[in-house]
Amino acid sequence: MKLIVGLGNPGSQYANTRHNCGFMVLDRFAENHGVDFKLNAKLKGEIGQITLNGEKAILLKPMTYMNLSGESVILVKNFYKIDVDDILVICDDLDSRLGRLRLRAKGSAGGHNGLKNIALHLSTEEYKRIKIGIDRDENISVVDWVLKKFSNDDMATMNGAFDEAVKAVEDFVSGEDFMKVSSKYSSK
Repeated sequence: MKLIVGLGNPGSQYANTRHNCGFMVLDRFAENHGVDFKLNAKLKGEIGQITLNGEKAILLKPMTYMNLSGESVILVKNFYKIDVDDILVICDDLDSRLGRLRLRAKGSAGGHNGLKNIALHLSTEEYKRIKIGIDRDENISVVDWVLKKFSNDDMATMNGAFDEAVKAVEDFVSGEDFMKVSSKYSSK
């Protein structure tokens, strides 16, 4: 069983903000496959389930706010007895150009508080991730930038990135080797 985690912040005020890339990808994936999310207060997240090509996956949108994402991830991991090797986290990447996909099998949080908290709760940085570039504006504070909504022009770029990220999730859930998925979908 796989665990696919989309990072973001709950609440309508955060919808379509740069920090909510993970939520947006999971929402698109769920819409494409007819998956409904249900709030599970005990697991601190919205949960969906899917089977693709005989492979089961749990979809998770933590409702803890970004900086405490690991609380929900560890609860779901332990409840469903999922190996760290079967966890894939989708998040924004402040240090990559808009719409760039970077798939990694492990690595540091790179200043991303959601990833830091997940590593803290999993006691490892060796979990898979899809990082989606959101660019950076040096004239705007990091907090204000990541909580800024995408412009229409930016969304046109991001929609393509989200579609590619959904395909990568589909391949991973279906059992394709992550290194092959990474090579196929990471932006050059």
